[in-house]
Formats: sequence, structure tokens, C-alpha cells
Amino acid sequence: MQMWTQRRMQITRAQAQGRRQRGFTLIEIMVVIAILGILAALIVPKIMSRPDEARRVAAKQDIGTVMQAMKLYRLDNGRYPTQEQGLRALVEKPSTEPVPNNWKDGGYLERLPADPWGGQYQYLNPGVHGEIDVFSYGADNKAGGDGNDADVGSWQ
Repeated sequence: MQMWTQRRMQITRAQAQGRRQRGFTLIEIMVVIAILGILAALIVPKIMSRPDEARRVAAKQDIGTVMQAMKLYRLDNGRYPTQEQGLRALVEKPSTEPVPNNWKDGGYLERLPADPWGGQYQYLNPGVHGEIDVFSYGADNKAGGDGNDADVGSWQ
């Protein structure tokens, strides 16, 4: 019986020591928190600029789509819409001169997209940078600008 009691005490001590060794020390936890803080300081600024970059990419995609529709319009009608007809000529048949003879039923675009900053895409015929220009004024909705306020156009 005494041997049984000694064995039981040894098992209890081994279990108690095993529990103490399974946890993390305060220093280990603080090191992990410090590493996470450093990673957050490096990554968060890069993630925060992503929405602006995504808007610029979306504007370039929209402008590319509008330019393709313009090219189809020109193939069908022999010319681009006039400045007065504007981008609206891609959605509904122009009623002002010169009225296109071969305008495609249903139009060339389902609808005119708004730019990612909530403004309208601009159209110049004749263009400054090419035969025609399609562009967005950017976040400030004004010509020119730097960074997020810079114009995004078909010439880029």
C-alpha cells in the first residue's frame, strides 16, 4: 500500500510539472506582440493607399472600354461623335448633325459609367493628346493635379 501511495505522488508531481511547462511566459507573449506591432507598422500604410490606386486602375479600365466603343462607332459610322454629341452618342442615337447612318441598334455601351470619384468622364473631339481624348479629372474634379487628383486619360 505504501508503494501505491508513493507511485501516486510521483504521478501527481509529474503532472503538475507538465502543466507548468506547457504555458507561455510573459516575455514570450511580449515578444510576439512586439513583432505583430512592427509588422502592422510596415503593412498598414501600404494597404491604406490601395483604395486610391484601385480607383485609378478602375478609371483606366472604364476609359479603355469607352475607347473600344468609340472605335466601333467610328467603324460603323466613318467618324467619331462630335464634341456636341459627346459620349452620350455611345448610348443613344444622336439627333444633332451629323446624324450617324449606321448607328448600331442598342448602342455601343449599355450605359455611360461614372468615374470612380463620382464625376463624369470627359470627351474632347478633336483631342489634345490624340484624335480624341476620353478622361477623368480625378478626385478633385479639376484639370491637372498630382497624385490622386491627377487626370486619368486615354493617352496614358
